[in-house]
Amino acid sequence: MSLDILIEELEGSLWVATLKNGLLQGLEIDPFLEQVRWGSIYWAKVKSIDSSLDAAYLDLDGKNIGLLFNKDARILGPDGRYTKGGGKAIGTVLKGGDMVIVQSKTSYTPRNDEDDLPLENKYPRMSMDITLPGRYLIYCPRIHDNQISRRIREKPLRRTILTMMETMVDIQGCILRAAAANTQTEILMREGKILKKAWEEMQKRFKGSKPVLVMVGPDSLQRSLSDHAASHIENIEVAIMDHYTQAEDWCSIFAPDLMTKIHPVELKNATDDFALFDYRDILGQIEDLLQPYALLNGGGNIIVQETTALCAIDVNRGGDKASNLAINIEAAEEIARHIRIRNIGGIIMVDFLKMQGKPMKDKLLTALENAIQQDPCTVQIHGMTALGLVEISRKRRTSPLAERIDENMF
Repeated sequence: MSLDILIEELEGSLWVATLKNGLLQGLEIDPFLEQVRWGSIYWAKVKSIDSSLDAAYLDLDGKNIGLLFNKDARILGPDGRYTKGGGKAIGTVLKGGDMVIVQSKTSYTPRNDEDDLPLENKYPRMSMDITLPGRYLIYCPRIHDNQISRRIREKPLRRTILTMMETMVDIQGCILRAAAANTQTEILMREGKILKKAWEEMQKRFKGSKPVLVMVGPDSLQRSLSDHAASHIENIEVAIMDHYTQAEDWCSIFAPDLMTKIHPVELKNATDDFALFDYRDILGQIEDLLQPYALLNGGGNIIVQETTALCAIDVNRGGDKASNLAINIEAAEEIARHIRIRNIGGIIMVDFLKMQGKPMKDKLLTALENAIQQDPCTVQIHGMTALGLVEISRKRRTSPLAERIDENMF
């Protein structure tokens, strides 16, 4: 799959769009007002323990508060290994004033309706399970063995990566991504050493009683490049030199082969809002993401309705004469794309067109399973209910796209 990556900026917010043959495949945004970025690492101080939530409130940096649930705590054992929390109340493990190393599992940007949110949703979720993402590897300093990403389900691919892991004797504590399967071991070793060195340098800042931001999480460009490491990236297009330098800095460390793919696009209005997106004619596609529906090429459509509890997606046929199965398979691919780009999380219920017989339903679920493989987040298909609804769950990293886009932009 050949991709183009476009880098834009609007009023301090970094926007990165991923295209395949001109069709939007991904859109990552770092809002200017974002106060906690996903993946950021903090030397944090425990403010208080909430026994009802079995969680600890953390002072992250003197300004922001994070929430550490018991299951996200990690306890150092006498053998030097960390175990997952939850076995006993968090108040028996942590107390006010304790200093802990944590990483943000979610991002945080202030919202106007924040007062209406449940207490546990007002603060970014934190974890003591630290990870440093690269292009092919995720370095986990608190695990002792190399592992394969749980998102890789195909047995042949897992066997291939397992064989590669056996040769990486000098690097431990890494999770290998799917993109590592076709990568030379020397490249993986190099990346592993870079990530390990970065962690060793961080150790110098984990001291004292003052909470501080130690490392900011990956920005929208870094997320896009690492998420699509398994794909062939044809172009990385920028309109201003700051973005060229930003792309060059990351690629020089993690993706030297992409250095020649970074191309400045000469535009007379390069500093105008969305000049590059306008030049590549994708503003209409971005605007469509704010609508509660999407049209299918075959004539049908899907309706996307997000509620507090879940997201409901309805598939409708148009005037076309295609079979319900054909429409459903086309819809499955489009639904997977919209879930990914709109960054929908939590419970998702899809009402496909009715089909008769298990073989047709199995074909649909297989098509949907294949379509979600492109998603960088963890997506699970839980099967079809007695009423014919397909249940999906998705763990997102950042807030929904609708919360990160100002509708007044368009």
